[in-house]
Amino acid sequence: MTTGIGCMDKDSDTALRVEGRVKWFDPTKGFGFVVADEGGPDILLHANVLRNFGQNSVSDGAGIVLVVHRTARGLQATEVLRIEPAVSTGAPALEDAMHLTAEEVAALPLEPARVKWFDKAKGFGFANVFGRDDDVFIHIEVLRRSGLADLQPGEAIAVRVTEGQRGRLAISVGPWESALGPGGSSSG
Repeated sequence: MTTGIGCMDKDSDTALRVEGRVKWFDPTKGFGFVVADEGGPDILLHANVLRNFGQNSVSDGAGIVLVVHRTARGLQATEVLRIEPAVSTGAPALEDAMHLTAEEVAALPLEPARVKWFDKAKGFGFANVFGRDDDVFIHIEVLRRSGLADLQPGEAIAVRVTEGQRGRLAISVGPWESALGPGGSSSG
């Protein structure tokens, strides 16, 4: 059995589990590339494969585990198994969150929400949490630290929220499915 990208022969239809880092991903173009930890050629990551994992974007430098196949055009991801946010300094993304430890952030409930709007150039946007009238502010740095690069209006997400100086503030953002309770139904 082959164990590395370099061992895959050109005509191989064998699936390979690969760990690596996102080189870049552009949600507007609908694709990006991953570099395997063990080296080798870049791996195409198509937006549809990422959407099947429950995300519409992924930040540059994020750790990723994929199922990869060799195609006539080169290596291509066919399934995303895991995404880990890009390595961070551990410092809070925003001043309002400075009082929270990593354990306190992890203890906050995941709330299902829908993106109202997000402007990557401005570096922020807002989401609506289901069952609440107030908006949740989402900063681009929180998005990056959550392993995402962009959000689209209407996109379903899960957020951990705290009270900031100017209202509710997202501390982390994840795929919609992470806010669903057992059996795939919303817990709220």
